Amino acid sequence: MPTSVNLTKEYCSYPSGILIIDGKYVKVKGYKQKIPWLYAIDYETHDILFGILVPAEDEQSFLKLFQTLKTLNYPLKIVVADDRSSLPLALKKVYPDIPIQLCQNHYLENIRQVLHTRTDFTHHHFFNSLKKHIFDEYEDDDKLNTALHNVLIERTENIQLRQRIVMDISKRRKELFAYKDIPNCPSNTNLIELFNSHFNARLRSLKGFKTKEHANLILNAMLIRRRTKEFTDCSLKFRYLNGKCSLQMSIKKQASWPEILGVKAPKR
Repeated sequence: MPTSVNLTKEYCSYPSGILIIDGKYVKVKGYKQKIPWLYAIDYETHDILFGILVPAEDEQSFLKLFQTLKTLNYPLKIVVADDRSSLPLALKKVYPDIPIQLCQNHYLENIRQVLHTRTDFTHHHFFNSLKKHIFDEYEDDDKLNTALHNVLIERTENIQLRQRIVMDISKRRKELFAYKDIPNCPSNTNLIELFNSHFNARLRSLKGFKTKEHANLILNAMLIRRRTKEFTDCSLKFRYLNGKCSLQMSIKKQASWPEILGVKAPKR
């Protein structure tokens, strides 16, 4: 079986350059805690370029991921990911001019937790105003400044807590609204979260891996299985993917599908 990274390097092409990054933690014998398996998905084709098993979600691990990506000649335009301080540091070393889009869903969830909105109704109006007037209706920096000011002064109770939240949004505006400058770019990591749920089902049955080599072998097989499995539940603008697999969408025209995997095409 080929490795997923070699498959991508030799046979695949991606026009969009919109990359979503996330990971799953897996149990490997010899490690006290579960370690991350990071992987990257091209947004437009839904194809998983590759995955790497690393000791931790630190700068060195993300550096390895971006260095691997560099060897694939992927036309990177933007990275969409959860908020990890080590990721932008690594990205800047390999792709200094590429922006990051933080997942707005996870960012808003963090605000919910700070405000305890699920158990305390004190900040419900403030949070809903943030979501509607800041995130849903964002247009440009000037209007953002006005909207942040208006949301902050709507009510005066707990003003210091709200100020901290508003100031953080203002400070991180480039990361929170970078998607606006890239056509068809999502503001969240919902796509890769769906893939995570598929992998969860398979990983639960495995319970763990005996060695890192064994883990890499099985995880690579899982990736290729996912890349060659037809989509059935894509909706809205991605409905056209149903009945196709992601490798079909990313494969170069001159490559012979599915013979590149060492199997013969089925007769129809």
